[in-house]
Amino acid sequence: MSGLAVVTGASRGIGRATALALARRGCSLALVGRPTPKLASVAAECIALGVRAACHACELEDPEAITLAAAAIQNTQGSPDIVINNAAELVFGPLLHETSLTEWDRTMAVNLRAPFLLCRALMPAMLAQKRGRFVHVASISSTIGCTRAGAYATSKWGLVGFSKSLAEELRGTGLVSVAVLPGSVDTEMLAATPFSPQMTANDVANVIVYYALDAPAAVQGAAVELFG
Repeated sequence: MSGLAVVTGASRGIGRATALALARRGCSLALVGRPTPKLASVAAECIALGVRAACHACELEDPEAITLAAAAIQNTQGSPDIVINNAAELVFGPLLHETSLTEWDRTMAVNLRAPFLLCRALMPAMLAQKRGRFVHVASISSTIGCTRAGAYATSKWGLVGFSKSLAEELRGTGLVSVAVLPGSVDTEMLAATPFSPQMTANDVANVIVYYALDAPAAVQGAAVELFG
């Protein structure tokens, strides 16, 4: 399966690496992220690999923006075959009792609510075509906890629960939902923390692409941990 892949947070890090890896496999790309020159640059890199790619600027904490982006994808590029929920917000530093409501809400909105809203918007057409893969990029910190990044870890644990619940609901439909839980990845996000990288964005992208394109449907509901 190739077809059209939606990748959120596609302008850098794991999102960029995943978009390029999917392009190398012949997938068309709908790249979702903040309206920055980096997003357009990734689209240009994908096009240079011989596939179609379009940018869909979207602030993922805004529900209306997600609805509009999903409609634009379907109206201009068609129904997706693959959805990669990768975009993430990390506030590192405050302990949980020091975390502001604004920091907590924004983290939950981007990391957990946005995947729900995007899947909800795109799923009817994917169910109609009876095929599709959802890969949700969570984090190993969701299973082991993470001091000074409690909101992030909590949101990513919620994303694993979302993926598994979605997988149960998708049994028998031809659609698959899995989660990938990487540890410390050499990205700009990790650079804002004291942790050392244990793997590259390309390492994670290769795993995502396997579950998006090559893995059998028997992986339904899997939550794959990558420790590096």
